Amino acid sequence: MAPPKDRYIGRNIADGQFKILRKIGTGGMGSVYKASQPEMNRLVAVKILHAKLKDRKDLVSRFRREARAMSHLEHPNTVKVMMYGELDGGELYIVMEYLEGKNLNQIVRREGPMPVERAIPVLVQVCGALEEAHELGIIHRDLKPENIFLTNRAGVSDFAKVLDFGLAKVTEKELRPGSIMLTQEGMVFGTPEFMSPEQAQGEVLDRRSDLYSLANILYEALTGKLPFEARTSMEYIQLHVTKPPIPLDERIPGKTFPPGLGDVIARALAKDPDDRWPTAAAFGEALLAYASPEALARVMGPALSRPAGAGLSPIVSGSAAPAPASEDVRQDAETIEVSRGGAGGQSAATADTHPAPEDQTDKPPNPAGLLVQPQASSGLSSRTLILVSAVSVIVGIVMAVLALRLMG
Repeated sequence: MAPPKDRYIGRNIADGQFKILRKIGTGGMGSVYKASQPEMNRLVAVKILHAKLKDRKDLVSRFRREARAMSHLEHPNTVKVMMYGELDGGELYIVMEYLEGKNLNQIVRREGPMPVERAIPVLVQVCGALEEAHELGIIHRDLKPENIFLTNRAGVSDFAKVLDFGLAKVTEKELRPGSIMLTQEGMVFGTPEFMSPEQAQGEVLDRRSDLYSLANILYEALTGKLPFEARTSMEYIQLHVTKPPIPLDERIPGKTFPPGLGDVIARALAKDPDDRWPTAAAFGEALLAYASPEALARVMGPALSRPAGAGLSPIVSGSAAPAPASEDVRQDAETIEVSRGGAGGQSAATADTHPAPEDQTDKPPNPAGLLVQPQASSGLSSRTLILVSAVSVIVGIVMAVLALRLMG
C-alpha cells in the first residue's frame, strides 16, 4: 500500500514565492523540503514545524528562536536563513539555502575516519562560524557531526556549513516579546554524546561549552570513535562529568597523530571550562598548525572575499605553534534530546538528510590571526588588509609551485 501523499508537496507558500517539490528529511520537530523559488530561479530548503506541535508554546518558541538566531548570522560557514513565517494552518516555516552534500556523520560512517589534512580545515571553518555566533551572544548548544554539512562551493570541496541552531541560547535582546526561555537551570538539552559536563548537569552555559562539543566532533572525525566507551545516553552523560577522555593517541591501536594535536583536543575537552580554549578563534588558531597551506587555501579561499562589515571572516595568517602538552540512543524528550540526529530534527537545507517515515514524530580577547573583523565594522582595518594581502601572497606562491610541478 502506497504511503499517503504529503500535503505540503506541490503547495505554494509565502504568497506564492516558493513551491514545495519533495521531502528530504524528517526529525522530531519538523520536516525539511526541497522547494523552488521561480522568481529567483533557484532552489531553497523549507523546514516546517510538525502540525501536531503548533500548539506547543515551548516548541514554537524554540522554532522561532532558531529562525531568529540564524537570520542574524552572516558567516560564510553558517547556513543562510532567507525568511521565516507562518502558514495558513498555523504551522511555522523557515526558508534556507539549499545545500547538496553530506553531513560529517554520514561521511565518517561511509568513508571511515578522516585524515588529519582533511578534518582540520573543516573544523577551522566551523570555528570561524562559531566565533561570529558567540560574538553575537548565540551559543549553539547542540553541535554534533549531523549539524556540520560539507558541500561544494564554487568548485571548492569540503566547504563546511553549520546547521540547526534550534537549541541555540541567545541573549534576551534576540528574543521576541513573549518568547519562552527554554534554558532553565537544571534542565538538560542537547545530544548526550557531545554535550559538555556543565550542559550534562543543567548548568548555565557559555561559548566554551560549544568548544567541548566541537572537540568531541573532531575526535570522532579523526578516529571514528568517541572519547568515551559507553552504550547509553546516561552513560555518556556520566562519563562527560566524571571521567577523563581516552587520549587521542590511545584510541585506535597502532594509529598515531601529529605530535601535539592530542593536547590541543584534550584542552578543549577539559572538565572545567576555565581550562579550555577561551574562544572558538583560539581553538581554531591552535588547529591551524596541523593543516597544510594547500588544504587551507582550498577550503578557506572563498571566505576571504566577504564584503566589508559582513561579519567575522576566517583569516589564515600562518601556522600557530602547537599548544603544550553507540549511536541512536533515545531518552525522555522532556529532559534529554534524541541522541545523534534528533535534537533539532534533521539538518535543514540539506539534500542528503536521512529520510524518515511521514508520521515520525566574559568575552576573552581574540587571538591574532584567525577571526579579526568585528561585526560592526564599516570597513576592513589596516591589520586585516595586511593579513589578507599576506594570505594572497602565500596562496599565489603555493599555486605557482603547483603549476610548475604540473608543467614539469
